[in-house]
Amino acid sequence: MSLETEIDTLVLGIGNLLWADEGFGVRAVEALHADYRFSPDVRLMDGGTQGLFLLTYVHQAKNLLIFDAIDFGLSPGELRLIRDDAVPRYLGAKKISMHQTGFQEVLALANFMSDCPKRLALIGIQPREIDDYGGSLRPQVKARIPEAISLAIDVMRGWGLYLSKRKTPPGSGERINPTELEIDRYENGRPHMFTID
Repeated sequence: MSLETEIDTLVLGIGNLLWADEGFGVRAVEALHADYRFSPDVRLMDGGTQGLFLLTYVHQAKNLLIFDAIDFGLSPGELRLIRDDAVPRYLGAKKISMHQTGFQEVLALANFMSDCPKRLALIGIQPREIDDYGGSLRPQVKARIPEAISLAIDVMRGWGLYLSKRKTPPGSGERINPTELEIDRYENGRPHMFTID
């Protein structure tokens, strides 16, 4: 990815599409990108499970908004908005995957380098299922994506960012991920005998 444009705000979906609700963060950032346009200094990104490789992007950003599946100990599908100093604590709380340790370290290292974003927000969801390789989001989690997007929009408008509703879908060169990974194609490509509700 090119870093030619300075990043004022980074909107990051972290997680793994291959492990059911672990893919929430990536699916949420894809949905946000599909519905809204942003100014060039706002970057929406699938952070996957890259951990420390995301430091290059994080240390540039003044504002950081993260979507992620977090084990809050709540009912499946419950959303939480966490802000600023509390964000690193939740990213390192009950780990449900390897990427959380890596991303907590990204924020700690950025802070140590005095390059931590000034404003942080985490939109986290309680997963129902993550031990389903090749599975997609469970209904309780998938149904909350629109609400997660609304929370994100409120946060970004509160930060004074400009965004507008798209009139047409993003072109092929604008997509966050390849067409093959889009949620409908991904779900329809899985053999039904392995599908778990």
